[in-house]
Amino acid sequence: MGKHGVEILDLNVKELIQMLNEALSEEWLAYYQYWIGARVMEGPMRSEVEPELLVHADQELNHAVMVVDRIIQLGGAPVLNPAEWTKLSKCLYESPEDPYIRVILEQNLRGERCAISRYKQIADFTGNKDHTTHAMATTILNEELEHEQDIEDWINDLERMMADIKKIRL
Repeated sequence: MGKHGVEILDLNVKELIQMLNEALSEEWLAYYQYWIGARVMEGPMRSEVEPELLVHADQELNHAVMVVDRIIQLGGAPVLNPAEWTKLSKCLYESPEDPYIRVILEQNLRGERCAISRYKQIADFTGNKDHTTHAMATTILNEELEHEQDIEDWINDLERMMADIKKIRL
């Protein structure tokens, strides 16, 4: 994006770049949380959920690419040091100390809900002011909403499965 393109934006570009760097940090943490969680996960439905979590991880990585590209287009510098990710992120990274599938899914669900809030914030901040960033934010927001639904569905499936097992034991 050229200088004029940045100049005509009707918003505080430094504030936007800060939000985007926070989002970038969150994407990297989300990528790793999905990726490592899928690798160590144990329990029922693991073989079904693991490949899907890896797809989610890849999508989080793609989000990071989109966000870093936009930061650079706006004339900003993306966060360069991974040590800064947890400092900039408003979303928690939850290490999978308990590898049980339900715990992993709940950790990822909290992360998705935080990401949904982040991209809503960016979309609201850029609406009718920066169409390119707004389009990027709403694209990512829609994927995060799909991730939330996927995870909620898996948790519901686990609950139904466990209820059925209890019925069989009675």
